[in-house]
Amino acid sequence: MNLLVSQAPLLDTLLGDTEIAALLSPEAELTQMLAFERALLIAEQEAGLLPAGTSAVVLPLLATFEPDIDALRQEAARNGVVAVEFVRQLRAHVGRSHDRGIHFGATSQDIVDTALVLRLRTILDIVETRVLAILRAITDLDARFGTSALMGRTRLQDALPITVADRLATWRLPLERHLERLAELRPRLLVVQFGGAVGTLDVVGEKVVAVTARLAAQLDLAVPPRAWHNQRDAIVELGGWLALVTGSLGKIGADIGLMAQNAIAEIAIAGGGASSAMPHKANPVGAEVLVALAHANAAYAGGLQLAMLHEQERSGAAWTLEWLLLPQMLVTTGASLRTALALLENVTRIGVL
Repeated sequence: MNLLVSQAPLLDTLLGDTEIAALLSPEAELTQMLAFERALLIAEQEAGLLPAGTSAVVLPLLATFEPDIDALRQEAARNGVVAVEFVRQLRAHVGRSHDRGIHFGATSQDIVDTALVLRLRTILDIVETRVLAILRAITDLDARFGTSALMGRTRLQDALPITVADRLATWRLPLERHLERLAELRPRLLVVQFGGAVGTLDVVGEKVVAVTARLAAQLDLAVPPRAWHNQRDAIVELGGWLALVTGSLGKIGADIGLMAQNAIAEIAIAGGGASSAMPHKANPVGAEVLVALAHANAAYAGGLQLAMLHEQERSGAAWTLEWLLLPQMLVTTGASLRTALALLENVTRIGVL
């Protein structure tokens, strides 16, 4: 799964996220694919599925493997997945006398899906850290301006007076709930994928439970009830969670954009965006970006829902759709979190003048 969008050279600092994009790069994916093969080799050697001494010979060779990227690109167009050529190159690298130790009993989706999960674990750590930073920024604003007055508005019309603390609570509480949701999601998402050709691991035989447990332990992942390659509910749940996060940040952006209007002036933000035609303006660019990213992720989440439709034991179409949408959702969420934190940290005043 590779990043497809949000790397436009002139807009990546506005709409992209270099830290998360790096974890969606080809290099990051291939690194985790190799980690899967290494862990599988160790697990199967420990379970007695490989000839004695196989891992002792092959493990050092894995450390020296450098994939032919051009060949991977070319063969992906033919095979519909990068794993086929990756495994072929890896087997050629270790040599025919030991290639049984590579990918034994596994299939392409095992290596690709597990490599995805390994990277998602790191990405979710980054996302959680940023949400916590935003919560701290909101708490700081509450301490500085919480008792100041604001006009409460319903349906964009003046309603009754409120305090800044009232509005900040509507920004803070959903984010706190999202962290609770993330804690619930992690055990369902961060699991190894190991199912073989049709999810039954017939080649591994009676040692399937032991091998899967050893494989998961090597990668510090949980063991699912069975292979989940055609059960994408956890992936779609992740997409929904990402859309919730960016939706809540979009609400913050929408509120700030309205508060920043000249006639209302309920908020002041340092470093507003410039206009090429009107030098006097300081546009609330960060607030606008949060709204746009929230809209984008809402659209992506609807598309990702269709990735649940894996016909029978495997679907190439549903899997490919996931590659198109999930990376973009991850980067969009990263950009939204990064933008929201910078925006809140640049607030110099909230409240009625």
